[in-house]
Amino acid sequence: MSATKKIKRALISVFHKEGLDKLIKQLNSQNTEILSTGGTFDYIQSMGVEAKKVEDLTSYPSILGGRVKTLHPKVFGGILGKQDSTSDKEEMESYDIPAVDLVVVDLYPFEDTVANTTDEKAIIEKIDIGGVSLIRAGAKNFKDVLIVSSMNQYEKVVEMLDEQGGTTTLEQRRAFAAEAFAVSSHYDTAIFNYFNQEQEIAAFSHSENHRFPLRYGENPHQKGAFYGDLERMFTQLHGKAISYNNLLDLDAAVHLINEFSETTFAILKHNNVCGIASRDTLEQAWKDALAGDPVSAFGGVLVTNRTIDKATAGLMNKLFFEIVLAPGYEEEALELLKSKKNRIILKANNLEPGEKLFRTVLNGVLVQDRDTKTESIKDFEVVTEHHPAENQQEDLIFANILVKHTKSNAIVLAKNKQLLASGVGQTSRVDALKQAIAKAEHFEHELKGAVMASDAFFPFADSVEIADKAGVNAVIQPGGSIRDKDSVEYCNKSNMAMVFTGNRHFKH
Repeated sequence: MSATKKIKRALISVFHKEGLDKLIKQLNSQNTEILSTGGTFDYIQSMGVEAKKVEDLTSYPSILGGRVKTLHPKVFGGILGKQDSTSDKEEMESYDIPAVDLVVVDLYPFEDTVANTTDEKAIIEKIDIGGVSLIRAGAKNFKDVLIVSSMNQYEKVVEMLDEQGGTTTLEQRRAFAAEAFAVSSHYDTAIFNYFNQEQEIAAFSHSENHRFPLRYGENPHQKGAFYGDLERMFTQLHGKAISYNNLLDLDAAVHLINEFSETTFAILKHNNVCGIASRDTLEQAWKDALAGDPVSAFGGVLVTNRTIDKATAGLMNKLFFEIVLAPGYEEEALELLKSKKNRIILKANNLEPGEKLFRTVLNGVLVQDRDTKTESIKDFEVVTEHHPAENQQEDLIFANILVKHTKSNAIVLAKNKQLLASGVGQTSRVDALKQAIAKAEHFEHELKGAVMASDAFFPFADSVEIADKAGVNAVIQPGGSIRDKDSVEYCNKSNMAMVFTGNRHFKH
């Protein structure tokens, strides 16, 4: 058989009808015989196009409330029969099975149903059986059949058939088959994960069918792509294409800013916050965030939880930065920020990332729940004789949020809801503290009265002693060391306050 095939007969059975009319008109113009079912048949008839009912072919009506319509040898035989096989052709003729050259089918909206209802009966009814079977059958027999498995392909197919006189090539049919298996694989994954919410079957399955091409990966010599729905998260208003590293920073920025309800501005670099402040006005929040570390802010990612006004935008515009993410922009502010053509400006839509974290390790994948624990005053266990004052309690909460979002080993120094400095990604907690103190002193931040947060316990009292001598007088940490008493005793002797949270926030 020739690799180029004429479409003589098509089976069409779809849930979504958007854009289908153009494809039906194209098939009708090339005298293609159309088989169809239910609502799709009625739709085709309403266009004035002739079609045949599948039930007339099979001599069986749609039964069991529509659960069984196409599951019949006369349907699947026509799709799976090898048209270059003498024995297959003889059997098809013997059982009066017509060959099918094109299958157009999509699937019930299972994921949308799960997202919009908890009614299990409704969810179960949106598990497609016939549709998936038709897709797999058409894709398996791509040598003879073109499988169209999504309404997003209609326009492409119309153009292809118009340009090629109603014919398809083997390469085209194979490409559509690959897309079809991607559709069925994604669908089965969604169903499995729904059933596995409580069962926790020992299998890892994840699928994303939104592919966002990237110029390259972490470095120019590495290929890269993002799979997910960026448009659901934010709308790009200006600037160059988002990169792999941009997305890593945006991920860190989104999780950080989601922790704050007060007016807050943050600056991130390499997934760590280098400047952040919560203030009564956005302009002041920006000024104090930038003051934290104006050197690291260069080329950073900016994020806020408030609409950016003209005054704040004017100050921001003095700094070179890669990205800004905000829930909105005043018109004049947006025009100011657009003055740099490559600057990426994003408007937040729905900043709710997934609940699971995936990470490749060795020849497998690590999966864990996202760290959604955020401590409040009620979680504090004051373990020292000296209790933190009210303003210190607010700073301790603030610092503890920041250390949760900082690479381990991590130390955060904060005061008046402003990041003074942090020590990030160090191999010892003492090194992280020394790094933080050195940075704070370099930028002439007054550490007297500051608080310190640690992402894990102190195995010795040395860190507390170093912090005390730098001016820190309140500490928040998880606790849990066999030598906790050493740190507590030092604080008692030095009139420092220390609280335990009981929760560690490692971030490797």
